Amino acid sequence: MNLRYFKNMVPAAAILLGAGLSSCTGDLDVTPIDPSSTMTPSEPELFTKCYATMALAGNYGGDGDCDIDRLDGGTTGFVRQIWNANELTTDEAICAWGDPGIPEFNYNTWGASHPMLEGFYNRLYASIAYCNHYLDVCAGQDATREAEVRFLRALYYYYLMDCFGNVPFATELMSTSPSQIQRADLFAWIEKELKECVGSMQTPVARTSSDDGYGRADQDAANLLLARMYLNAQVYTGTARWQDAKDYAEKVINGPHKLWTTGKGTWTAYQMLFMGDNGENGSSVEAILPLLGDGITTTSYGTSMFLMSSTWKDDMDLDGNFGMVGKFWAGNRARHQLILKFFPNDDAPAVGINDMPGAAGDDRALFFGIDRSISASTPSEFASGFSVGKFRNTYSTGTSPHSTNFPDADFFLMRSAEAYLIAAEADARLNNGSTSATGAGYINALRQRAHATTVGSYSLQQILDERSRELYFEGYRRTDLIRYGFYGGQNSGNYLWDWKGGSENGASLAAYRNLFAIPASDMTANPNLKQNEGY
Repeated sequence: MNLRYFKNMVPAAAILLGAGLSSCTGDLDVTPIDPSSTMTPSEPELFTKCYATMALAGNYGGDGDCDIDRLDGGTTGFVRQIWNANELTTDEAICAWGDPGIPEFNYNTWGASHPMLEGFYNRLYASIAYCNHYLDVCAGQDATREAEVRFLRALYYYYLMDCFGNVPFATELMSTSPSQIQRADLFAWIEKELKECVGSMQTPVARTSSDDGYGRADQDAANLLLARMYLNAQVYTGTARWQDAKDYAEKVINGPHKLWTTGKGTWTAYQMLFMGDNGENGSSVEAILPLLGDGITTTSYGTSMFLMSSTWKDDMDLDGNFGMVGKFWAGNRARHQLILKFFPNDDAPAVGINDMPGAAGDDRALFFGIDRSISASTPSEFASGFSVGKFRNTYSTGTSPHSTNFPDADFFLMRSAEAYLIAAEADARLNNGSTSATGAGYINALRQRAHATTVGSYSLQQILDERSRELYFEGYRRTDLIRYGFYGGQNSGNYLWDWKGGSENGASLAAYRNLFAIPASDMTANPNLKQNEGY
């Protein structure tokens, strides 16, 4: 089963789940108002919905209604809000827009009524409800798909655990308010769930968009999520799990999802991961969980289009190779500290995207500096800060995209490069802060792909910097900074960035900022909840 064309594949019963949902869901045993409607669950459509919630705002593409009541697709888009929560709040990104919630992200001043965090939270719980519904009415029909839905539910709970801490927890649809689970207990549940379902998931295979099973999670997705959790286990549970992180990351490294290392024409291998034809150009060998996009059949403002349009301005498209027409939103760009990862001497040149990698000696430096200031001294001005040209709808083959209104690019929510970075960091933490030859080899594989220089050993700080160079603008940074103690808390002042804590030169953050607030709307609706400290 290929999920490439999942538009409109949603039964009536699933549509009911999206309305007015936060922690609890109403009774689904209702009589249809329309007597021609069928309430018989469709297993393939319910299964598809469990995936589609990550890529689409609702049931009818980018211009259709949103699943989440009273909110638009942009406010609740899965990728868009993972990105906002984990990038705008860090040293990597800042946004020029004044939309409600954006300045609070820029300055780390969000509260319990933050609209985008509420949308993200509700999106995750809607997604969990879809999975719970599938597991209720479709149990026993297909063991592989059932295991995948269990994985997806665990993934959604992972993001809740990481971002919100102690959260409402239910593994079935409920007409009453669910109880709150402690973060460490949720970690244990996710770990157990992944280990139970992984054996029934698809065998790992590197696929392209034309292959059966593309867009679905296989066993490497479960292994990579476990590796990610173990890397952060000390934050989540108080107990480090470095060896487990390394072991599970190496399961992925030694599997079929290899790093994509072959460029095409003027396009580097790294660029091809983020282009309009990334499902077909070969780079999907690296994709462990791609979220599907298509400019005609699978349209969304909150997935690849957000990553492209929000980061580009029309003056960046010097060669006409952006791949969409008039979709330049000019909002998100780099903070100074991201540019310093590539230019540690603070000598980044004012050149375009095509020339910046050569100046940096690293293919991943996909920045635009013409008529830009290197620091984000004026947050509300897009030209204050270098632009980021990492995502584009261009085809590496030169073929025209399916549409110039929405992109064809898939978003690789999980890719094998992360496993190399996890294994290297875990290796260093097991070896007094510096990598062994094996750990260094994992970093060097990424740097060789980027045509960057390599060394024989890497410190923990160097690995953190390498994570930024490889994964910037992909939604990882907040979690990384928290793990290193550089976000909120007593060591927060040891690493500052532009506008951290609302100060132009950066200020310390209180420890409670390591979690977001549980939305006030859910605190009001569910008497079982206790708000996170500080909110």
